[in-house]
Amino acid sequence: MGPVGVGKTHLAVAILKGLIEKGVPCLFYESGSLLKQIQDSYNPISNTSELRVLAPVYQAEVLVMDELGSTIPTDWVRDTIYQIINTRYNDQKLTIFTTNYTDEAAQIDEAVETTRPNRKLTNRIQEATTLEERIGTRLRSRLYEMCTKVKIEGEDYRKRMDRRRFDGSRI
Repeated sequence: MGPVGVGKTHLAVAILKGLIEKGVPCLFYESGSLLKQIQDSYNPISNTSELRVLAPVYQAEVLVMDELGSTIPTDWVRDTIYQIINTRYNDQKLTIFTTNYTDEAAQIDEAVETTRPNRKLTNRIQEATTLEERIGTRLRSRLYEMCTKVKIEGEDYRKRMDRRRFDGSRI
């Protein structure tokens, strides 16, 4: 878990690549895309079913669920994600999650003008959204049982001024 751009997805994909090279069956899903595929399977003209979408998710020896909590937390979203995670937990399948949400409400520094010219006062604003608020208490509790939390901190890689392209030239 950690802020955007610190390399959570990059690290998760690197883990999958290493496991795939060793012959371990792995699967990667961005959680919002997975939920959309499940929703689309409910359409009567769809050529797929919920079970057809979920079977590979349940069967993969290792699953990466990227961006956990990114989808608006409706009851259906929470129940569906819980079903997926609980099934993998009960089947003792390894699951790696990435999320931008932490267990603590984030504090954001915001500069606000005071009455004196050329002076700024920094106010700390509490951001209300935690991982538990996004995915629900029941699911966060399950994650405590099945996961080791790794918090990654740093600046957003994409905002660095000295970024370079793959060919070595500056962006």
